[in-house]
Amino acid sequence: MDKLTINDFIRLPKTDLHVHLDGSIRLETILDLAQSQRIRLPAEDVEGLRPFVQVGEGCKSLVEYLKAFDVTLSVMQTYDSLVRTAFELAEDAARENVRYLEVRYSPILHQQQGLTLHAIVQAVLEGLGMAEKAYGIRTGVILCGMRHISPEISLKLADLTVAFKNKGVVGFDLAGAEEDFPAKKHKEAFGRVLANNINCTLHAGEAYGPESIHQAIHQCGAHRIGHGVRLIEDGDLLNYVNDHRIPLECCPSSNVQTKAVKRMADHPMRLFFDLGLRVTVNTDNRLVTGTTVSREYQVIHEQLGFSLEEIQEIILMGFKSAFLPYAIKRAMLADVVNELKAFHPGSLESKREQL
Repeated sequence: MDKLTINDFIRLPKTDLHVHLDGSIRLETILDLAQSQRIRLPAEDVEGLRPFVQVGEGCKSLVEYLKAFDVTLSVMQTYDSLVRTAFELAEDAARENVRYLEVRYSPILHQQQGLTLHAIVQAVLEGLGMAEKAYGIRTGVILCGMRHISPEISLKLADLTVAFKNKGVVGFDLAGAEEDFPAKKHKEAFGRVLANNINCTLHAGEAYGPESIHQAIHQCGAHRIGHGVRLIEDGDLLNYVNDHRIPLECCPSSNVQTKAVKRMADHPMRLFFDLGLRVTVNTDNRLVTGTTVSREYQVIHEQLGFSLEEIQEIILMGFKSAFLPYAIKRAMLADVVNELKAFHPGSLESKREQL
């Protein structure tokens, strides 16, 4: 198998269906926003701040991983900061040839300075819209309920999702620590979303076992599963997910850092793919994990043995799994198929100008 370079992966058209806004802010932007908002940070320069917001493989758990968000969220409490961070995330994605980006976040976490939930959603949509015009990237928003916050809040966020249907919000999610916070408690919120014909995905099978995935699908109606690595522990459920083509939003590097898997060689994505499951490659958190979509593809190529042909198949699975209307998805897929057919590793030319 020929070894592909990071430049090859940058040139390939891609999706990122599982990326958190508050985990994907630029380090420099955190410092800049903190200075303008007079917020004290644990450090005053990029390298000093990095250990507080970017975890490595020394991270011990999902709970420890989530501590980084205390810093990022502290500077994301104003309308302008949300516009800026949303724009920059889409800009960073476009620069590595991500064609379709679904950005997720929980508006309830951005109210420390009194912003209304509607204003928070509007700010993010404004930033993403600016990036769409500037770079031609297509984007969507997924609003997140939080497992550790009351189901009543999840219901309020579900209503917010309904209010912004067809206005840029494409789905609903449940995020946060899994253990001791079962998804079934938020069942009413997902019922509200599904009753309004809106897509939903759930974080499940990351820090908790396959019963978490079972709840997500059978009690909350998940159309996709965030992470889902623990699916390997239940063959019957795995077959159900496979038979019903429920996509898995795989985030390989993040899964190692949160100890959802012990090491990259143990990641079940290779097995899932070989069994025919619909797997997608995503960043989870560009800053906190310290990655890009291109790097994630390089990781699975070098450490899980995915060939170029297999990677191209996974890329198509990403576009097929997008929360987009069928007609739009079909047209996008047709363009991507043609581009992948014409792709040659190592070529200095790309059909899409490098941004």
